Amino acid sequence: MIQLSNGDSGVPNNLEWKFSQVFGERTAGEDVQEVDIISAIEFDKSGEHLATGDRGGRVVLFERTDGKDQTFRKDLEKTGYPAAKHPEFRYKTEFQSHEPEFDYLKSLEIEEKINKVRWCQTANDALSLLSTNDKTIKYWKVQEKKVKKICEMNLDTSASARNGKMAGQTGAIFDFIFPPGGFPCLHLPMIVSHDTNLVPRCRRVYAHAHDYHINSISNNSDGETFISADDLRINLWNLEISNQSFNIVDVKPVNMEDLTEVITSAEFHPIHCNMLAYSSSKGAIRLIDMRQSALCDTHSKIFEEREVPGSRSFFTEIIASISDIKFGKDGRHILSRDYMTLKLWDLNMEASPVATFQVHEYLRPKLCDLYENDSIFDKFECCLSGDGLRVATGSYGNVFRVFGRSPGSNEASTLEASKNPTRRQNQVPTRSPRSLTSFARSRRRGFENSSMDANGGSFDFSTKLLHLAWHPTSNVLACAAANSLYMYYADDSPRSDITSNGQK
Repeated sequence: MIQLSNGDSGVPNNLEWKFSQVFGERTAGEDVQEVDIISAIEFDKSGEHLATGDRGGRVVLFERTDGKDQTFRKDLEKTGYPAAKHPEFRYKTEFQSHEPEFDYLKSLEIEEKINKVRWCQTANDALSLLSTNDKTIKYWKVQEKKVKKICEMNLDTSASARNGKMAGQTGAIFDFIFPPGGFPCLHLPMIVSHDTNLVPRCRRVYAHAHDYHINSISNNSDGETFISADDLRINLWNLEISNQSFNIVDVKPVNMEDLTEVITSAEFHPIHCNMLAYSSSKGAIRLIDMRQSALCDTHSKIFEEREVPGSRSFFTEIIASISDIKFGKDGRHILSRDYMTLKLWDLNMEASPVATFQVHEYLRPKLCDLYENDSIFDKFECCLSGDGLRVATGSYGNVFRVFGRSPGSNEASTLEASKNPTRRQNQVPTRSPRSLTSFARSRRRGFENSSMDANGGSFDFSTKLLHLAWHPTSNVLACAAANSLYMYYADDSPRSDITSNGQK
């Protein structure tokens, strides 16, 4: 149930975010190894598991623990400690997904860095997921298996070792030492199951289908197929067939000198298995329907904001490039992230976004410096809450921002990936609500802080929060700051500083 700050207005309360957990926390002055930096985060659909990938090619799995151990929960309540009301996770297992490779034909080194991880449908209590680096996609299954051991042997092998049996000696003379008088009786050895171990197994390898670096993979709602996208092509795969894929989008021109636009992200529709969307470096999102043709050269819809006359500069096209898109859970909206803003699009309205959120407007005067140190090409991800009422994305200084997207909401939180997330939070002044039918049907949230530095006065471009994920059913955010995984939660209960009419 959504708690409302005003029963008449229907505007949800601003969430108050709190620190929950951290994995891989760094000590003061500790150097971060390049291979340990987290490069991908993903919750599964149930919210029971979380997967991360890093630049060292490893995939780490976490599982939800709160509410599962009822005995432990009751013991906590008896001793006066409150049981956790928000999802908590613990380390489950990890495995090496990719290794560094070398393409001898192209004299190209292929990094082991995990670009994306995506959960697949579970079957027989086995966890299934896809992981990809720049060139190769792998389908993994992680399942618990019992370790079986043979016991109750007729012979005591340790006794033979004590009697001076040499290593490498085999045969009946050395393997069998009978006690004086022989054995009183013989019995069959028994196989006994001991502890269970999590065993990761690579079921499929989908390789040699992309000439350029893979930037996206996305599972279809049919549970049987998925797509992979690079700069110029999108391929459709069947999970059970690894040696064949179908090219459904190809934007490569006949002459590469005519290339003006590349694919930056792609995602399947969460409900309709025939629809998918992909974004481009020119700030456009194209929606395609695979029922129209085998090669989807034409799009069903295109979502692109018109350029304001006289506002074009050298950086206009660079900062317009979309780095990530996400469908809302209902499939009605698409969230996109370009360098400066978050945009929320309605599939029924192509002309302009229904909401625009300024992420770090204070950086606009620094675009020249950002271009010089290549920070302007950083790819920030975005995510939506499970109820679709809020959106989030990262910024510099290990900061992430959370915006409320309901009409009339003024929620725009700035939080730091640390144990004190509100240390750098800027107070946003209360504004009068604007409806979606107002000027240009667009709300620009966060613009009030355009003259403020959300990084506490220092422009630190070396620390950036590129990857984050929102729990599918709870207000829980997982954020990656270098090699550390931070988790935060927020309660929907009304805040004490808000009265019944919603005014502070």
